Amino acid sequence: MQNDDEAKKFKLRDIFKVFKGLPRVLRLVWDASPALMLGMAFITFLQGITPLATVIIARLLIDGALQGIARGSIEPVVLPVILQLAVSLASIICGRLYSTCEILLIYRLANHMTLLILRKASTLDLSAFEDAEFYDRLTQARQEIGNKPLTMIMEIFRIGTSLVTLISLFGLIFQLSWWLALIALVVPIPTFLANSRYGMRNFWMSYWQSARKRQQFYIVNLLTVDNFNKEIKLFNLAQHLLGRYRKLGEELFQENKELQIKHTRLNLLFSVLPLLANAGIYLYVALQAVRRLISLGALTQYSLAINQVSQSVEGLLDSLSDMYENHLFVTMLFDFLAYEPRIVAPAQPTRLEVTTGMTGLDIEFRDVSFTYPGKTKPTLKSISFTLHAGESIALVGQNGAGKTTLVKLLTRLYDPDEGAILIGGRNIKEYDPRELREQIGVIFQDYVKYNMTASENIGIGRVEEIENRALVDVAANKSGADQVIARLEKGYEAMLGHWFGKGADLSGGEWQKIALARAFMRDAPVLILDEPTSSLDAQAEYDIFQRFRHLTAGRSVIFISHRFSTVRLADRILVIEQGSISEYGSHRELLELGGKYAELFNLQAEAYR
Repeated sequence: MQNDDEAKKFKLRDIFKVFKGLPRVLRLVWDASPALMLGMAFITFLQGITPLATVIIARLLIDGALQGIARGSIEPVVLPVILQLAVSLASIICGRLYSTCEILLIYRLANHMTLLILRKASTLDLSAFEDAEFYDRLTQARQEIGNKPLTMIMEIFRIGTSLVTLISLFGLIFQLSWWLALIALVVPIPTFLANSRYGMRNFWMSYWQSARKRQQFYIVNLLTVDNFNKEIKLFNLAQHLLGRYRKLGEELFQENKELQIKHTRLNLLFSVLPLLANAGIYLYVALQAVRRLISLGALTQYSLAINQVSQSVEGLLDSLSDMYENHLFVTMLFDFLAYEPRIVAPAQPTRLEVTTGMTGLDIEFRDVSFTYPGKTKPTLKSISFTLHAGESIALVGQNGAGKTTLVKLLTRLYDPDEGAILIGGRNIKEYDPRELREQIGVIFQDYVKYNMTASENIGIGRVEEIENRALVDVAANKSGADQVIARLEKGYEAMLGHWFGKGADLSGGEWQKIALARAFMRDAPVLILDEPTSSLDAQAEYDIFQRFRHLTAGRSVIFISHRFSTVRLADRILVIEQGSISEYGSHRELLELGGKYAELFNLQAEAYR
């Protein structure tokens, strides 16, 4: 998408770019429903020839009426009336069928586009979701585009209808005067140019407003989602947030109002020109009839034909202008769908060999450094350590030291800027990321509370076995979640959260047991626990760690915790300060060293004395 000011100026040649991008739009709508699209195309053709039939029948009717008056008989008008009835009935049927196809295609296309957006979003790197510009593009793709691809196709159908009408009626007008036909073609052009310019400005207005619209959506989310409700009430934030929403809404309204008023003024000015031209044409045709150069029936025919041609040309240019504006919005969808992840499987990935009952996997960090996109200060600097199969290590350090970032690199949510990470003796970039992640069970401190059943909340840890109740039971038993679920009225089928049905909300510690069960559900050789007991009470934490060595036996385990009762269970401990490893050893060794770890341990121990 071009962003410079020159690119945002309206140019007449830009309109023809619509046709260059049209095949993609046609394919998009065709994929949603070929049958409905073909049906609309056929009906469009029938609607296009209806005006020709109408003006011819009008001439037959007028001339037949004059003959009937002369003969004193109604017979000359019977056939024209029957023909007009048939055309009118066909027009009504075509209109109803077209509307039905349109409504059904809107449903189909909305689902199809949403699936395309969701499918693309699911393939993108984590870094994309931490980028504000990406979120603007995602918001535009989800909210601004709507049914614009279908609208473009419908405009194509309308253009087709207008062209069929023009071609079929142009010959009639040309018989009377070639310059009348030329006037009918040229007069609507100024209005078309004004509408196209407005379409360009409306598109860029929407583009510039996307960040503020996203802020509005965020405020709506804060005020309507249960996760935030407690704090908003306790801090009396509602009126403040409503004020911010109102201010944003007023800003957006005033900007759109200013643009719309300018467009309306210009449109009204240019709308006068076709009216004056048509009045002059009607006067000319009437003079031909007065001079007896054409019949009364011909007067009716030419008048209707000129009116139809004028409307068709105006409709054709309006459709082209609307297509141009919609094309700008649809381009955003294709721009979004063109995003490609950087973290992908190699052309010939190495298979990660994992056998039943194996004791973990060897993990090695070799001189790994990493800086988040858009930042200048590195988060990790020259990190090197080895975790042997079946061992456990703990990561200790202040918030922001880089502990969770290290886990994100191991799971290939990011790739290091320098150095390499090896699993099983091979660089993790040689593996398929999906296969790699299937061998790692993870619970982050900001785990997700899914508004699903208790069984599903655990089962998604190994989604291919989500219906396997036996495995879910085992995982729940390992984390203590089975006791939480036993207290629920519907047990494992109880809905958690308040979004759907009569869901049960859990305490922080109960949710954490569910999340831990999710990690155990994977039964992977590598287990990563980021603050696994932060929400648990002392008794629950004690119960879990009584079983901890048994639960993690045979796995390669990394856990992050600020609780030294948890940390001391690890075989080795890494102390991370400002992105580097400052100390490395067992709990006893680090206490004897008397460094940062000993200082932190003693501070925490003092709090319990």
